[in-house]
Amino acid sequence: MGSRQYLQAMGISLWKSRRNLPFAKQPVQQEEVALDVKEVPQRWEALRQQVANCTACQLHETRTSTVFGVGNLHADWMIVGEAPGADEDRKGEPFVGKAGQLLNQMLLAIGVSREEVFIANILKCRPPNNRDPGVAEIANCASYLVQQIKLVQPKVILAVGRIAAQNLLDSNETIGRIRGKVHQYEKTATPLVATYHPAYLLRSPREKRKAWADLVLARRVLVSACRHDQ
Repeated sequence: MGSRQYLQAMGISLWKSRRNLPFAKQPVQQEEVALDVKEVPQRWEALRQQVANCTACQLHETRTSTVFGVGNLHADWMIVGEAPGADEDRKGEPFVGKAGQLLNQMLLAIGVSREEVFIANILKCRPPNNRDPGVAEIANCASYLVQQIKLVQPKVILAVGRIAAQNLLDSNETIGRIRGKVHQYEKTATPLVATYHPAYLLRSPREKRKAWADLVLARRVLVSACRHDQ
């Protein structure tokens, strides 16, 4: 399936040039995080075990499995979602339901496969009845996500959904106000672009064009970062 077909699957029939998308006034650069390459695999495994054994909040009592994250451990792209749903809880992998299928199509439309990115969530356990994560639950999981971001060292973070964007940016703004701009994840000085959650796009297909613009913006940030590294 070609890019045009993926765009059609997203409800976008034609490529639209987005030359005037707003950027942050100052270029954001990723902070160099000193890591011993030999230690990285051990740190990943230790972190995975920490998450699997976590009992920091009551969500461990109702989960089927923890949802650690999946993908390329050296990815340029890191996708951060909100919390696992029922499908993710059963499989132990983020974005595997209908929303995950749409996310895959969105990425492929800009020439990126799921295998090329690393995907994680704000929460590692499913909240019962798919409710929003609680403040204490997010706080208990925060250190896991920070460690994942530091280990992956992505060139750009795509925050998917209101809860992910607000927590990564420490903001109370709506996703509609956050999206469409280049932000910075302060803990690692990583460029961050926010967009609508695929589950929302399934309910509100007219917003897919805005999500497409966000993906193009994130890709542009990545291209700029890669050029800077050369």
